[in-house]
Amino acid sequence: MLTAEAIRRIRRVAITTRREVETGFSGAYHSVFRGRGSQFDQVRLYQEGDPIRDIDWNVTARRGEPHVKIYTEERELTVLLVVDASASGVFGSVRSKRELAAEAAAIIAFSAISSGDKVGLIRFTDRIEEYVPPRKGTRHAWRLVRDLLEGETVGRGTDLALALAHVRKVRKRRAVVLLLSDFLTDQVFDREMRAVAGRHDFVAAEIVDPLDLALPPVGLLEAEDAETGARTWIDTNNRRVRETYAREAERRRRRLHDSFKRNGIDLFTLRTDEGASPALARFFALRKRRRR
Repeated sequence: MLTAEAIRRIRRVAITTRREVETGFSGAYHSVFRGRGSQFDQVRLYQEGDPIRDIDWNVTARRGEPHVKIYTEERELTVLLVVDASASGVFGSVRSKRELAAEAAAIIAFSAISSGDKVGLIRFTDRIEEYVPPRKGTRHAWRLVRDLLEGETVGRGTDLALALAHVRKVRKRRAVVLLLSDFLTDQVFDREMRAVAGRHDFVAAEIVDPLDLALPPVGLLEAEDAETGARTWIDTNNRRVRETYAREAERRRRRLHDSFKRNGIDLFTLRTDEGASPALARFFALRKRRRR
């Protein structure tokens, strides 16, 4: 049974994201995530300006007048949300990474549902916590939001290679795959990235908190790794300590971004101090420009 607070949290995220979808995200989603191609619909008489390659020569010969083939877009898509549910997701100086991931995933889910597409979910840690097969419908989207915010989680670590291998296992036909994670791991998973990108429209979102990037000078802090439980003391008043921390964070992020770029996969950033909508709007706008 969900607590009253959990129900309020689910409703807040679902209602907020549905409002975002209704005020513009649905159209943006539709323009940047396209269907599997075109399918034949009918033939009609040739009109000035029709491409010569579309002429149906058999019908033209039989009827004695030029006819062209008309195609319609095979629009229906399947979207698979692959969401990091590891223990580091509970962290956030403004809001938790888990809630931000749920908000971004919900916007995509409701946009997909409003476009008549199917949406599925993989929640993972150092194991596959849950797989929800793709389906249509608003009730299904609400179920995904509930699982993202309140779904039971056993593992604490992060295994990105396992998650991507599971995508290949459960989804043979082409889909839009959206991976959401803070990527706070030294694991190398380039081979799995390339394998998923070779079959699917693969997009990733890096979830970042300001404290992942830099430490404020607030004195002596005891920090605990949420995934391993390891604890350490940090003297944040020490300028060199802060500079080393920021330099290491920048190195890790640069390596991550270079890896996705090298493999031809779009990566954008979600920040806990900003929210999901601005980042998704920027990503949609960038992708739309690239497709022109």
